[in-house]
Amino acid sequence: MSESRVRVTRAGHILHIELDRAEKRNAADVQMLRELALAYGELDRDPELRVGLVSAVGDHFTGGLDLADVGKHLSKDGLRYIPEGGIDPWGVQTPPVCKPVVVAVNGTCLTLGIELILAADVAVAAEDTVFAQLEVSRGILPFGGATLRFADRCGWGNAMRWMLTGDRFDSAEALRMGLIQQVVPVGTQGEAAQAIATAIATAAPIAVQATLANARLSRSSGPATAAERLQPELMRLLATKDATRGFEAFATRSTAEFQGD
Repeated sequence: MSESRVRVTRAGHILHIELDRAEKRNAADVQMLRELALAYGELDRDPELRVGLVSAVGDHFTGGLDLADVGKHLSKDGLRYIPEGGIDPWGVQTPPVCKPVVVAVNGTCLTLGIELILAADVAVAAEDTVFAQLEVSRGILPFGGATLRFADRCGWGNAMRWMLTGDRFDSAEALRMGLIQQVVPVGTQGEAAQAIATAIATAAPIAVQATLANARLSRSSGPATAAERLQPELMRLLATKDATRGFEAFATRSTAEFQGD
C-alpha cells in the first residue's frame, strides 16, 4: 500500500487538508487526486464540518500534475479520478463542494494549484509564491477549471496574459488581479488562512452555505435568477434556531454560538 498523499485532520468545525508529497514538490499523481476528492467528499457530507482549509507540507504548494503517472491513467474519455464518495476539488467532473474552502499556498504553485484556488473561495499566499498556468508549454490546455474561471475572477486580459503564455508570475501580481486575497510573510500563510477559516466556522453555517450558494447561482445563472431566490432564502433562514441565536446575541451584545439548526 502506498503512503498517503493527503493528510486530513479535524480541528473543531474545520477540515484541514494538506497535500503531502513534499519530496516531489507535491506534484499530483492519480493517488493524490483520488485522496483529495475523498477529503472534499467528507467535507461536503459531514454536518459538523463547516469549512475546508487546504495547504501543503513542505516548501511548495504543488508542482502541478505528475504527468508520468497521470499519463498512464488517461483513456479516450480523458482522466477520471473521482472515487465513490468523492467530490471533484476543481468542481469540473462533479458539482462543487457545498461548503467554503480557504487555500494557503507557498513556494511553487503551478497549474492545478491555481485551479484549486479558482475553485475555492478565499486564498492566502506566502510572499515567495511563484505561479504559472503553463499547460500550453506542454502542448495541452488547462482542464481543471482555469478556462472556466480565470477570466471571471481576474479579468479577460489578465487571464489570457498568463494562460496563453505559460509565463510565471509572483504573489504581488496574483494579489493585484484578485487571484488571491492576502500576501503574508513566508511561513505564516497557514496561520493567516487558519484565521479566515476560523472566522467562517464561527459564523452560522446554514447562513454561510446559503450565502455561498446564492453567490454561485448568480455566477452560473445570472443575477436575476439569484435575486429571485433571495427572499425565499431569507425567510428560510429566519425560521432557523441559529437566526434566533443571532438576533438574541445582537440584542444582548453577546457572541452567538451557532449550532447549525
